[in-house]
Amino acid sequence: MRKKPAPGRTRSNDPAAMRARVLDAAAEAFQSHGYHSTSTHDIMRAAGVTGGALHHHFPTKKALAVAVIRERVAQAVEQTWIEPIRSASTAAQGILGVLEQIADGLEHRNVVRGCPLGNLAIELSLAAPDFRDAIQEIFAHWRRTIAQKLRADQAAGILPKLDADAFATFVVASYSGSIALAKAEQAADPLRTCARQLAAVMQTQARRPDRRRSNRGERTRAI
Repeated sequence: MRKKPAPGRTRSNDPAAMRARVLDAAAEAFQSHGYHSTSTHDIMRAAGVTGGALHHHFPTKKALAVAVIRERVAQAVEQTWIEPIRSASTAAQGILGVLEQIADGLEHRNVVRGCPLGNLAIELSLAAPDFRDAIQEIFAHWRRTIAQKLRADQAAGILPKLDADAFATFVVASYSGSIALAKAEQAADPLRTCARQLAAVMQTQARRPDRRRSNRGERTRAI
């Protein structure tokens, strides 16, 4: 006969918590060492799980990596970029604010590991269609969010000259390149340079008074 658990004793087997622990360990290992340089044994040790438990949730290392991209990397992009852009007063405020916050964080930590999405995109996009599809979905969501914010600004008369979709791609590409440079240099300077240049571009695209209309108004007032 199975022995009943003691009153008040909580169940120690928590599949959801175990799965989350494996995802967290894998995400950290892939960010620090890369997918190919990380073994399932490394992840098992870091997560404190057995091989059976690992493979119960993720039958293959590839399945684990896809889950990391969809559930951990996507979450990081959501928290770092998507939410701040949506909650900002304007697209410019959101974009420049995110870049400033990331640069400050890199200087505070004194180490640059790069963008989790960018690192895995470089390493895995050619490895398998499953990786590429998961990575593309996050990039597309990221660009779409910026473009939507820009179109909302344009409806309010802000930055009317910009092509929202093209500029959203430009922002993501600029950040991805600058964070790669920051990782190579182990310095936040490329991010700050990127922020200044994006600010300059947006400034040139801001609505300006029609000079001819202004001149006509001045002549009318003079008469």
